[in-house]
Amino acid sequence: MQPQNNPLEHFFHQAVRNSYEGKLGLNDPDVTGYVAHLLAEFSRSDKLYKFRDEMGRPIAELKSLIDASDPVHGSAPSFDAERMVRKHIGDYALFVAGMYPEAVDSWRRRRSHHPSLNELVAAGKESYYIVSQFNLFEYEQEAPLFSRLSDWFERCILGLTLVRDELSNRRPLLPPPAAE
Repeated sequence: MQPQNNPLEHFFHQAVRNSYEGKLGLNDPDVTGYVAHLLAEFSRSDKLYKFRDEMGRPIAELKSLIDASDPVHGSAPSFDAERMVRKHIGDYALFVAGMYPEAVDSWRRRRSHHPSLNELVAAGKESYYIVSQFNLFEYEQEAPLFSRLSDWFERCILGLTLVRDELSNRRPLLPPPAAE
């Protein structure tokens, strides 16, 4: 589904496939490919906070992102912009909840307006559902993928947690010791 242009994507694809298919029985190549692409994308911090406020600062708070996605009462200039921001909210929620769930508690301790993990998961699941409802014209082919991502959101988070565990247990590749 996604072109593999980031060198990390192949690496992440293998790790995601091992966890999603091998451990969870989630045999969906489109979901696996999408999540691997997401991990490769978010390996760059500028992609994690890609939306900016009117002052040019990254929008890092969930409520602000949701407001930015609303074309009627918020600041989204179009329904296409709504879809783009909602897709990002789903991606962000999936990534953080699966790879860094402990960060959510840390954010909440420092600032009272950060969402709980349950709120983040609910927003991500809802956002993917909203994206799936854009099912006409150029979005018709992708809509079923986002429907599955919404339906399986918690399983996808669990799969990413397994990916994280696998990656943290890997030992660095070191050359063999020199013979004496």
